[in-house]
Amino acid sequence: MNYTVKDGDSTITGTNVVAYIDNQAENTVIIGAHYDHLGYGAEGSLYRGERAIHNGADDNASGVAVLLNLAKRLMKGNINNNYLFITFSGEEMGLLGSNYFVKNPTIDTKKANYMINMDMVGRLKKDSTLAVYGVGTSPIFKQTLKANNNRFKLVQKESGVGPSDHTSFYNADIPVLHFFTGQHEDYHKPSDDTERLHFNGMQVISNYIFEIVSDLDNNGKLPFRKTKNESEDVPRFKVGLGVIPDYLYDGKGMRIDGISEDKPAQKAGLQRGDVVVKLGEIEVIDMTTYMIGLSKFEEGDTTKVIVERDGKTVEAEISF
Repeated sequence: MNYTVKDGDSTITGTNVVAYIDNQAENTVIIGAHYDHLGYGAEGSLYRGERAIHNGADDNASGVAVLLNLAKRLMKGNINNNYLFITFSGEEMGLLGSNYFVKNPTIDTKKANYMINMDMVGRLKKDSTLAVYGVGTSPIFKQTLKANNNRFKLVQKESGVGPSDHTSFYNADIPVLHFFTGQHEDYHKPSDDTERLHFNGMQVISNYIFEIVSDLDNNGKLPFRKTKNESEDVPRFKVGLGVIPDYLYDGKGMRIDGISEDKPAQKAGLQRGDVVVKLGEIEVIDMTTYMIGLSKFEEGDTTKVIVERDGKTVEAEISF
């Protein structure tokens, strides 16, 4: 897999690492995670300090670690499917590794049963919230997720399209499930390192995925279902608050999970944990309405934002 570095004249080679458990079965389950990250930063880094290595412990060594744990366990059972394990290169540059694999597969993709993707599963929060994307891509997924869940507060998304490698497989008409424990302030920074991982949480997530795979082992080939691409409904916007949204929050509004330095939100006094409920004239109900609100503004505009903080309503002025 070759690709040209943006703003450069060189071509580099990315390598997908693939392993296979052959159970002589009709269909194959694909389990994937990307192993590339940002090196010393470059394009994609949110760090503004001196040059430093971005190890990507959560993004996405956590996903690779869970994949390896599942591979070890699946060598000993669940023989009604074969298992193809892939760690992808080039995800950070645009899902390049997974896209290449789907176009140059090592198996017959018509025999691909479903694909499980794990990207950033290393920061399970105290309330055990776990996001699962792609639950609408096969009719059996919701029932299976519920039946095997005795630990997590699940935030389920129907769409098989998202900013990670499962999208490449969904676009090839393969059912997908993508697991994710949420954004954080260390995202794409050198501070995303091992001491901040929740290793027990990773084990619990691995157990859950193993139980799902085991439950589906006797179900034959799963039917695929197209889902609505929720991102198509979101307008483009030219400004931002300078916050990290809490993508696992399922209450009314948009909860802030992190504040960027020297950005509009910090200058207006907004805090981590604030829930944005109104932006200008737009009532903020969820992430979609939040982004619709942002789309109304351009650089240089000023507006009011209303947040809920510790049970109280706080109003602030935002300058973009």
